[in-house]
Amino acid sequence: MLTKISKNQKRGHIHERIRKKLRGTAERPRLNVYRSLNHIYVQLIDDSNGVTVVSASSAEGKKAATAGAGKRTGGNVAAAKSVGKAIAERAQAKGVSKVVFDRGGYIYHGRVKALADAAREAGLKF
Repeated sequence: MLTKISKNQKRGHIHERIRKKLRGTAERPRLNVYRSLNHIYVQLIDDSNGVTVVSASSAEGKKAATAGAGKRTGGNVAAAKSVGKAIAERAQAKGVSKVVFDRGGYIYHGRVKALADAAREAGLKF
């Protein structure tokens, strides 16, 4: 009997395959992306020490403003661009300029691509 694999399970398998090849270090942390329906989250992870260096998301600061509004303000390309710019600024404040990009099993398209392009424009190299 065949079992159906969900889209998220398939993405998880792809992410595991990517993670076998990527490692974040203190000099070059891993830029990890998580994309939900309503928001996009990103963090710089030092895998050798097991710590998150910096993080940013489209949900920051908008919780109070959009509480009860029911609108998708963080699930669009514009929000992804602002998160990419924010993570680059925070990384540079911590002294990080080079990263390894971990797309999290998502296709490099749309919000993921917009985030990466904005981070590159703001000064991150990957």
